[in-house]
Parts: sequence; C-alpha cells; structure tokens
Amino acid sequence: MSIPRLSAHINSFRYPDGTVALSDIRLDVMPGEFCGILGSNGSGKTTLLKLLDGMIKDFSGEILLDGDPIRRLSPRQIYSKVGLVFQNPDDQLFAHSVYEDVAFGPRNMGLDEDEVRRRVAAALEAVEMADLAAKDIHNLSYGQKKRACIAGLLAMGHEILLLDEPTAGLDPMGEYRMMELLTRLNSASGVTIVMATHSVDLVPVFLNRLHILSRGKLARSGTPEEVFSARDELSDVKLRLPYIAELIHQLKTGDDLPFRRIPLTVGEARRDILEVFEQGRSR
Repeated sequence: MSIPRLSAHINSFRYPDGTVALSDIRLDVMPGEFCGILGSNGSGKTTLLKLLDGMIKDFSGEILLDGDPIRRLSPRQIYSKVGLVFQNPDDQLFAHSVYEDVAFGPRNMGLDEDEVRRRVAAALEAVEMADLAAKDIHNLSYGQKKRACIAGLLAMGHEILLLDEPTAGLDPMGEYRMMELLTRLNSASGVTIVMATHSVDLVPVFLNRLHILSRGKLARSGTPEEVFSARDELSDVKLRLPYIAELIHQLKTGDDLPFRRIPLTVGEARRDILEVFEQGRSR
C-alpha cells in the first residue's frame, strides 16, 4: 500500500495571542487524491493549508511529506513537491507578464533557459493560457490570474497543489471552468490536490474525498455521499446540503415522496425523480 503524500498529526496550533486555531487534526492525503477541506469562514482552512505547505512550523504534532517530517526538510525540498495557491491571486503574482511570472520559479531553481521555456510552455498549455504568455498580468481577468498562479506552481514541477478557495470571486461559469481544470490536472497529469472551500454545491460534482473542518477541528471525513448523509451535523458546523440535495430531502421528509437516498448532483437527482415517477405510474 502506498504511503500518503501528506500526513498531518496536529495536536494543536496557537496564534501568537494564544488563540487555539487547530487541534486534534488527523489527516492523510493519498497519491493522486482530489480532496476538499470544507468549512465556514473562520474554521481554520487557510491555516491548515499553510501548515501542510510548511509555511508554519511552530505547532505541536508532526506533518509528513512523502514520509519525511516536513520540519526537517529545506524550503527547496518542500517546494520541489508542493505549492500553495492563495485565495487572492494578486497576493501571488508580481511580474510584468504572464511568461515572466510563470518563469520565475524555474529560474529560481537554477534551471537553464531552454528548460525554463519548456516548463513555462507546458504549464501554460495545461491551464489553457498558452496564447496569453505575453499578456500583462494587470490586464488578466480574475480567473485568468488564478490560472496563472497554478501555472507558476506546475512549472516548478509541483506534484501536490494546495488551493485556498480557488473558485472564490469567480462567476458561475468561471467556477466550473476552474473545477474542470483542476479535475483534468488531477486525472490526466496525476497532480494530488487539496482544496479548501465553503462551496458545498461544487464539492459533490468534482471531489472524491471530503474533510469537514469546524472551529479548528475535523468534524467528519469521507466521500461526499458519506459526509452529506449527516444533515444535522452539517447544520451544527454552519454548513448546508447542496441545493439539489436539500430539495430532495424536503420532498422526501415533507411530502413523503419515496426517494431511496438523497442525491447530491443534478444528474443523480434527475434519475431518482424519474424513478419515483415510474413507481407512481405502476401503482
């Protein structure tokens, strides 16, 4: 059995003022996994990502990167494998053009210019921005800026992406394009992805594992189906069911329609609604 790419055993982490931000975290991220950390604002999602990225090392416990204690690794050893995409891309982009920004990481790794060009071209192609290499960063849309940030990490050879609210600030079409991009990187390129989000409607469609974070503690982990089956627990941690699941729940409990389960996506709901209609016709 393969070892986790990331394994977190965090007893506690406190802010400088003494506030406990995270406690009793036990979290494994397996190779090739696309998992989500779901929680309301202030639940500790961003802080947890920073610990997984090695940005914060002053905590009680241990985080392993491919079996090695992350606090014993050099920044270069960490960043050769894992990278964090901030929620606001303007906090991460700094060069004049898209090409120069994406090229900064490989150049900083000491690669020759031919290899830098190859990596930048491949990374921009992966995020569908190959035709925007010469464009000024300031003239990009918000979604394009987020893609440029991801390209910068891919060009450095990162095999693990940590993303803080990657769909925040995007319109509905932009949200789905971003999630489709991440899904493609995960399935086609084998990139392991950990995504912090509070968007419960996107999670069931794209992610294969989910961790609920509430007040700095993991409240529940499992597949989206397992996690969203506990509706009352979601309410306790200030989250809700996906809208389509809430609709079917109301039809089942309030209108006594014989749904066998609570579907999480539109496609699943359509099949289950047709099944209920067929049952009604056959009576």
